[in-house]
Amino acid sequence: MDPHRLLVFREIARAGSIAGAARALGWTQPAVSQHLRHLERRAGMALVLRRPRGVQLTEAGEVLLRHADAVATRLHAAADALDALAHLREGTVRLAAFPSASATVVPAAMSLLGGRHPGVDVRLREAEPPEALDLLSAGEADLAVTFSHAGQEPDDRPGLVREAVGEDPVLLVLPRSHPQAVPAGRPVELRSLAAEKWIAGCERCAAGLRRACEEAGFVPDVRHGTDDYVVTQALIARGLGVGLLPRLALDAFTAPGVAVHPVPGLRPRRLHLAHPREADQIPAVRAAVRALRDTLAAPA
Repeated sequence: MDPHRLLVFREIARAGSIAGAARALGWTQPAVSQHLRHLERRAGMALVLRRPRGVQLTEAGEVLLRHADAVATRLHAAADALDALAHLREGTVRLAAFPSASATVVPAAMSLLGGRHPGVDVRLREAEPPEALDLLSAGEADLAVTFSHAGQEPDDRPGLVREAVGEDPVLLVLPRSHPQAVPAGRPVELRSLAAEKWIAGCERCAAGLRRACEEAGFVPDVRHGTDDYVVTQALIARGLGVGLLPRLALDAFTAPGVAVHPVPGLRPRRLHLAHPREADQIPAVRAAVRALRDTLAAPA
C-alpha cells in the first residue's frame, strides 16, 4: 500500500472533505479524488461515504486511519532524526587510531569536537594502521588515524580516501647514564651508536629503524622488540638498549630515566586520516575530520 496515498487519505479524514484536503495540500480536488480512488481500489472497499457537506469514514476507513496516523508519526520521527544528524545535534563516529595518537591527538580532538557539537558521540578503538584500515574496509569504523614511516608507501585500499594531515618527528631515546646523553637535547648522529644494542617497535617501526640505521652506514643489533612505548622506555632506562620513538609517543609518556635527542637528517613519519569514500557525506564524520585537522594544526 502506497504510504504517500495513506497520507493523502489521512488529510481527507482530518479535513472532513476532499475540498478541505485539497486546500491543505495545495492540490486540485480531482487530484485528491484520484488518490482516494486508487487507495479504495487497493483496499477493495469504500473508505469514505460521500456526503453533501463532506465525507464520512467507513469502518474500513477508521481502521486505515489508525495505520495512516502511525505512518505519519514514524515519518515525522524519521525527519526529526535526520534533521538532528544533519545539524549535528546527534551522530556517532567510530574512530580507529594507533596507540600514541589515541593517547595524545585523539583525546584533544574529541574534546574539541564535543565543545563544538555536544550531541556527536565518538567511539574510539585502538588499532595499528593496517588493522585500522581493515576496520574501515569491513564497515566497522568510519574514520582512522594512521601513519607511515619515511620510505614506506602508505597503504592505500580500494574505496578508501587518505589525507595527509601532518608529521611526527622521530627522536633518539638514550639512558640518562649514556655518555652521549649530555648535554641534554643535543643532536646525536646515528652512526655514533652503531655498536649499541637496539630496541625495535612494531613491524613498520622496526623497518623504519633498520632503514635509518642503514642510511647512517650500519645494521642495528636489535635485541628487543615491543609495540609498547612504555616498555621500550623502561628497557632503555635500565641501560638495556637504545631506540627511536616518535614525538607523539614521548608526548604521551616520557620515562624519568631516559634522555631524548634529535637526530640530524632523520625524517619524520607522516600522519594520515582515512575514511570510506562516501563517509565525507556524513556530517558527524566531516566534523570529526575538522576537529582532528585543527588539533594537529594547533601549536604544540
